Amino acid sequence: MRFLLVEDNAKLATSIAERLTLDGHVVDHAAEISTAEDFISTADYDMILLDIMLPDGDGRDFLNEHRGRQDDTPVIVLTARSEVSDRVGVLDLGADDYITKPFDFSELEARCRAVMRRKSGGVTNAKRFGDLVFDSLAGTLKIGSKTVSLRNKELRLLEIFFSAPDVIFSKTKLVDRLFSYDEDVSENAIEVYVARLRRHISSSSVQIITVRGLGYRLSLT
Repeated sequence: MRFLLVEDNAKLATSIAERLTLDGHVVDHAAEISTAEDFISTADYDMILLDIMLPDGDGRDFLNEHRGRQDDTPVIVLTARSEVSDRVGVLDLGADDYITKPFDFSELEARCRAVMRRKSGGVTNAKRFGDLVFDSLAGTLKIGSKTVSLRNKELRLLEIFFSAPDVIFSKTKLVDRLFSYDEDVSENAIEVYVARLRRHISSSSVQIITVRGLGYRLSLT
């Protein structure tokens, strides 16, 4: 997934970003609300991790404006405040979940998985398309009864295609979803990852089709 992390504690932000990146996710970090606004104006995110007390404002105002734009990107609030009234307040503003600092990273991961399950309307993380069964959060892909081993970027690319089968994704859009602003990559990298992913699923009933001049889409053969 692509995360927007809005957190002014540099040490905590680095720890969260490193752990998410290690798991194959893409993370853009904003230490201020103004930077977060710049990010969301130019990129789409799967999840926002939001601190409350920020140098240039209150995260709750950011959340309120975010929901006011009818943006349904899931938001998990990270804060040291533990009063019931604080939790109720951010949930009523539109937060999908709330975690109190300090927290164990495994709990944050579990909450992210739960929020994404609720968003997709499922009780598990696994999705099926043709004879492929893909669990993006567990990082597993099965073709029938066979488990296929994928690297992180291959997993995230497949996750994007699985999010909208038969929808065309341009190379520019895929670069935006797969890489953070700090990574200097060209669209040629997408061709490499698509080629690798095609080899992995070549024995399945699913294929990645090139739509000349437009991009790629996941389709049944």
